[in-house]
Amino acid sequence: MMPAKNILRLLNIGVCVSAMLAANIAVADTDLGDQENDLDNGRFEFALWGDMPYAKNGDDPKILALIASMNSARLAFTAFDGDTKDGSSICTDDLIGAKAIERFNQVKAPTVYVPGDNEWTDCHRTNNGGYNALERLAFIRHALFSTKESFGQRKMILEHQGAVAGPYSENTRWVHKGAVFVGLNIPGSNNNKINDGACLSSKSARTQADCDADNAEYADRNAHNIAWLIESFQVAKQRHAAGLMVIMQADPGFDLPETETVNERASPDVNGYNEFLNTLAAETQAFDGQVVLVHGDTHFFKIDKPLFNQANMLKNFTRVETFGSPNVHWVKVTVDRNSANVFHFEPVIVPGN
Repeated sequence: MMPAKNILRLLNIGVCVSAMLAANIAVADTDLGDQENDLDNGRFEFALWGDMPYAKNGDDPKILALIASMNSARLAFTAFDGDTKDGSSICTDDLIGAKAIERFNQVKAPTVYVPGDNEWTDCHRTNNGGYNALERLAFIRHALFSTKESFGQRKMILEHQGAVAGPYSENTRWVHKGAVFVGLNIPGSNNNKINDGACLSSKSARTQADCDADNAEYADRNAHNIAWLIESFQVAKQRHAAGLMVIMQADPGFDLPETETVNERASPDVNGYNEFLNTLAAETQAFDGQVVLVHGDTHFFKIDKPLFNQANMLKNFTRVETFGSPNVHWVKVTVDRNSANVFHFEPVIVPGN
């Protein structure tokens, strides 16, 4: 069970977000246009990828091979979990906008994009161009979430938390074959939460006023993220879903068994994820199906059950971290609602990459 202090924190959050939850939630099944991507007995496959291409690692040829690999598979859709460029390149409109869209539309299957830190939270860095992070976030929303459709040569309709191109339009949800999928704007760099003493730097163009605005943005978006997460679990329960998958960019700093003397969750560098993780844990405990958290950010492919520590493992919770540059590969997920684990994962190593 969760510690009492975490439960109390969740009750306080619930008061804040309850007004955001719709009284009656209705979500249509994803309309993929045909059934060519369904496997036997209603099973289906999709792809997870992210943290690529990085120009500094020469990823462009690898991306072409990766997309060709995904296009050769029977995929219902793909989901990209953030970072369309590396963390030391300029955050131009073209690089984080048009070029990213062009790349996503090279994929045959419907493709869902989740924002990463390299597209907005870290753009204040001088080697990223010294942009205002909130201006870059507004651009991302306008450029990449201007319609209800996904990217890809085939499209699917997504449900958005906010109006298209507006605040929180990047938080998405779709349902397919008995599983619920949730995209959340939870990026690296501590979820855009800036702790005392961490604002000003010779490597950053931001001012104290910028940091104050960032923290206000974090608090508001964090509340909306939590509301969207809670609502998505309600959708899953109402539809008797076998599983729910949350896709975000940030590695929230799970406590890992190989570092017994260090609790990563206690670091102030990851305190911007605390309320979200507490909510995720509580909702997972109250859900009969399987729950998967997908993220990128630290570029090491792994599958484990880290929440929150080994002594209090949530048996129906799994974490998947996707590949990232310079390892330009993807993860194939098979969904079978009749199996105990529902979600089954297979790393796909792209030849030549």
